[in-house]
Amino acid sequence: MANILVVGPHPDDQELGMGGTIIRLAGQGHRVLLLDMTNGEPTPHGSPEIRQREWTRAAEILGVPRKLLGLKNREVQHTLEARHAVAAVIREHQASIVFLPYFEDAHPDHLATTRIVEDARFDAKLTKSNIPGTPIYPKWMIYYYCTHLRHVADPSFCVDISEQMDRKEQAILAYESQFVVPAQNKKVVQWLRQMNGYMGSRIGATYAEPFFTREPLGLGSLDSLVM
Repeated sequence: MANILVVGPHPDDQELGMGGTIIRLAGQGHRVLLLDMTNGEPTPHGSPEIRQREWTRAAEILGVPRKLLGLKNREVQHTLEARHAVAAVIREHQASIVFLPYFEDAHPDHLATTRIVEDARFDAKLTKSNIPGTPIYPKWMIYYYCTHLRHVADPSFCVDISEQMDRKEQAILAYESQFVVPAQNKKVVQWLRQMNGYMGSRIGATYAEPFFTREPLGLGSLDSLVM
């Protein structure tokens, strides 16, 4: 089983982008840890206390633990300190696979998070550094789509989440201050189901989540291909 780290700029990004895959990976016995770069506040209907209750409930639905890095929402910056903080989490979790936001986005926090995590992968392997933990170089960096652009995903691969779609939606709706209270955001949940349905149709499944890799994936067999 693999140690997997899923990094999100704000609580709910991981659920939106790859909640079904997180459920599936955890159910297969992998050690999945969610890392939130910020607490996501301020927002119009939230507070730090509300958001903590929401992300705790969402993680329970997904069946995984999560950790808060504590950077400032709306002000995430690509700094050496941020890189080393993420590298320390990579080392602590001994992550061999890291999921991170897709690198084209309109949200500065998302762009900065991606840069930080990409560089933290390198920093995590360095010896003779002041980063705590045992050095490790994650073998796979996989990008998930949770973008603020009207961007049509062109994925490297998709994961079948047909059995996980309803639980993914429950995890998203755990963020009531973001997707239940504000009327204009209710359509996001509907849109996600439609998008995941379309991605599923591309691989012969009911629902799927898209992912992108800069590096080629290696397969040991064709057993996991959706047929």
